[in-house]
Amino acid sequence: MTDPIIAVLAFDGISPFHLSVPCLVFAEDRTALGLPRFDFRICAVKPGPIHTEAGLTIAAPHGLEEGLDGADIVIIPSWHHLGEPASPPLMEALRRAHQRGALIVGLCLGTFAIAAAGLLSGRRAATHWAYSEQLQKLHPDVAVDASVLYVDNGDIVTSAGVAAGLDCCLHIVRARYGAEAALRLARQIVLSPHRQGGQAQFIEHPVERSADADRFTQALDAVRAALGETHSLDSVAEAAGLTRRTFTRRFQKSIGTSFGDWLTSQRIELAQRLLEATEKSMDLVAFEAGFGSATSLRQHFAARLRTSPAQYRREFSRRADRDERVVLSS
Repeated sequence: MTDPIIAVLAFDGISPFHLSVPCLVFAEDRTALGLPRFDFRICAVKPGPIHTEAGLTIAAPHGLEEGLDGADIVIIPSWHHLGEPASPPLMEALRRAHQRGALIVGLCLGTFAIAAAGLLSGRRAATHWAYSEQLQKLHPDVAVDASVLYVDNGDIVTSAGVAAGLDCCLHIVRARYGAEAALRLARQIVLSPHRQGGQAQFIEHPVERSADADRFTQALDAVRAALGETHSLDSVAEAAGLTRRTFTRRFQKSIGTSFGDWLTSQRIELAQRLLEATEKSMDLVAFEAGFGSATSLRQHFAARLRTSPAQYRREFSRRADRDERVVLSS
């Protein structure tokens, strides 16, 4: 089996910070975490040295044909000259990659390049909130959502700013290689294991630790440690030492979503790990993850992951077995 090819587009004036996002997730050897060894390629319209906005010079050894044309995932980590026409060769290369089935990813302002190629017409897309109006004016046929972290259309994924770009890349790892591999990677790079794409871009994090903040964190940790149990909003708010209204307001500001959505996401992640790593029955997985029944588990998987628990297990347990055989034979 060939290594998956990840092609990342660089250009003169790119921010090294933006370029580092896909590099952090895909460029290093993560085989010990259960991920494949990625064939990671820095590409440019013309191969050669690239001058970044920070004054650094990096090498882009691949052009469009040998880079994008064979890639499994094509990532545009940022963009420049937002109102100017994009390079026709690049636009054509993006269209070719999309037509042959490559996943196209636009991080932050990279969404502008994908929209310019005509690949987002009639679709939802995310970008940095400060540039969402400009994207909408340039491409009125795109449904720009300025409030979310990332949008997954199946074949095209777009995200908001740098932190959301990391969330987006981790989401891709989770979707392609399983929740357990994504969790291990998140722990290694010290990143939140899972922030949903629909979560708000505007997230207020507490600056100072206090007794109330500690109780709030401890209450959420207690929920994570016992996802199979019943957790009502009132009971968790009480454990945090807050009224229901204050807890709801603080949760929305610090986590960026509702308690109910967060709890469902935590339970789905646990179910994913159980399906990947164990042979437990669907009823038992549903019970331990807090869904109560296999029917409820199937409904949540269909709504959130667009697949069934059985199909998810077939896909990722098979992949885990295959990866283990590769490690043992190497």
